[in-house]
Amino acid sequence: MNNLLPGVTISTLFKGKCRWLTLTAIFVVLLLPVRFTYFLNSSAGDGKNVRIIDFAKGSSLKKLSEELENSGVIGSSTLFVIYARISGLAGKVKAGTYQFTDSMTPLEIFRKLETGDVYEKKFAVPEGYSIYQIAEMLDSRGVFSKELFLKECGNHQTLKELGIKGPTVEGYLYPSTYNLLKAEDPAALIKIMAGQFRKVYDERFAAVEKNSHLSRSQIITLASIVEKEAVAPQEKPIIASVFLNRLKKKMPLQSDPTSVYGTRAFGGKVSGSDVRRNSAYNTYKISGLPPGPIGSPGAGAIEAVLKPAATGYYYFVAKNDGTHHFSVTLDEHNRAVHLYLKSGSSQAGSPEYK
Repeated sequence: MNNLLPGVTISTLFKGKCRWLTLTAIFVVLLLPVRFTYFLNSSAGDGKNVRIIDFAKGSSLKKLSEELENSGVIGSSTLFVIYARISGLAGKVKAGTYQFTDSMTPLEIFRKLETGDVYEKKFAVPEGYSIYQIAEMLDSRGVFSKELFLKECGNHQTLKELGIKGPTVEGYLYPSTYNLLKAEDPAALIKIMAGQFRKVYDERFAAVEKNSHLSRSQIITLASIVEKEAVAPQEKPIIASVFLNRLKKKMPLQSDPTSVYGTRAFGGKVSGSDVRRNSAYNTYKISGLPPGPIGSPGAGAIEAVLKPAATGYYYFVAKNDGTHHFSVTLDEHNRAVHLYLKSGSSQAGSPEYK
């Protein structure tokens, strides 16, 4: 029984359905580029949503796209992956840790991934900085609290793992620039910094150390003092020679930076109460080297201790140009001190005259 409308056959109905499907397909084909264009050039938010995402080597783009969608950075992980594949960008994405915001368009995200514009939260440790100064920096930037970092610096288990025999990691946190994203806690950061110290020391100084009469701990301790005393890099080997000459003569080192270690950062000047302070590190009060470093020496200071200048100097005084006047005798040193103090341009440098 034919229930179709008059004049409507199954054949015409079939043709009409095919025509509708064809038109729908054409519409979809025409719509997709528009949809892609809108998707690729539109952001999902106003930039308040910030996400740091790690795209590890060997990880899938699909997983990254899903993380981007779930975190609200993009609107569609499916369109993200489709475009990456048809455009050939899927094979060009570089591994790394990236920072994205929801104000970025997918095209901007792809550009960042393709160029390897990775995010790094950098933390630079200057040469000579002590664990106390490093702790202050980390605390002021809201990374780790000062107390938590310093506690970890003296953690016996951490010291054991790192092979450090001193009471803290002082001197073994190599001055360099570090990516804090890789440091989940103070222990992780300390291990990264100490690892950099070992790398530099083993590559540059381990062989030279064998010819030194000092132990590694003594080398780093003396290098930390040289680092604090020197302003001009070219003077580091000379300053190292002064302290080594004093050690040979069993003269006190009388280094100003040691007198304030653990109380405040050395700023170039010390007071009478500083040099009279009873401390195991104060070389005005003790003989020989302190029990450990007073900061993190750089490669230049370590090299200066291992390869000091050949001099007969036992004294030096700071001048007004970032350099020092070096003397062999105490009388010569006192005259230099009087000259530079009288000019008002300097203070007596370490070792102090007595």
